[in-house]
Amino acid sequence: MSKVVLITGGSSGIGKSVGQFLTQKGFIVYGTSRNSAKIINHPFKLVSLDVNNIETIAEAVNEVISNEGRLDILINNAGMGITGPIEETPTDEMRNVFSTNFFGAIDVMKAVLPQMRKQKSGLIINVTSIAGYMGLPFRGIYSATKGALEIVTEAIRMEVKNFGIEVTNVAPGDFATNIASGRYHTPVFENSPYKENYQSNLDLMDAHVESGSDPIEMAEAIYKIINTKKPKVHYKVGDFMQKFSIVLKKILPDVIYEKLLMNHYKL
Repeated sequence: MSKVVLITGGSSGIGKSVGQFLTQKGFIVYGTSRNSAKIINHPFKLVSLDVNNIETIAEAVNEVISNEGRLDILINNAGMGITGPIEETPTDEMRNVFSTNFFGAIDVMKAVLPQMRKQKSGLIINVTSIAGYMGLPFRGIYSATKGALEIVTEAIRMEVKNFGIEVTNVAPGDFATNIASGRYHTPVFENSPYKENYQSNLDLMDAHVESGSDPIEMAEAIYKIINTKKPKVHYKVGDFMQKFSIVLKKILPDVIYEKLLMNHYKL
């Protein structure tokens, strides 16, 4: 029997690539979008869901279960970026990103867990970020949201294991997607003391995304996880240096690692 997959943020980028790949592998895939009715000729089914609206989460999950009778896999992929000096970034915008990247993912997990418990089986894959393993300059809030989701994944994984449910996370590096267009960008203020450093780092971030890996690598990685009997707690997908940066943080003194980051970002 084909497994039923729900992918939040499935209309573009990594979510779309993963959904298309899994559809080709014979899975029954539902993606989500805040405006699913406006998207035509999508390679798999889309349902309306806004991770910041609990009612739409419940409606989308209930629609999938009503149609298919089960829900086997949740891929918590919906997210947004944010850039800016901490001092100059509006706190309300920080809260918005936490609402989407962190609390939104938790609310979707809450919505699918009763069905997975009933089935005595299920897999939840939280898409985090390699940026979540370190505080990156001018991306500190984004790093914090993804790091928080990594830690929550570790906790909920233990809480639901006895129900036959597996939880893991996948941390991608830089991939060629449209994430930059959906970011909240704190403006580069003309009289800002951060102006030069922030602008040069914005340019560097956008260049990394434009030259990023093909999202199909994430699709292939997630497919392997789905076919693993006992998924690990953490997975990383990206080029060698991106993954190696996490290893370096574990073994180097903090001040040395900080110097490496500052040199990389020319600070």
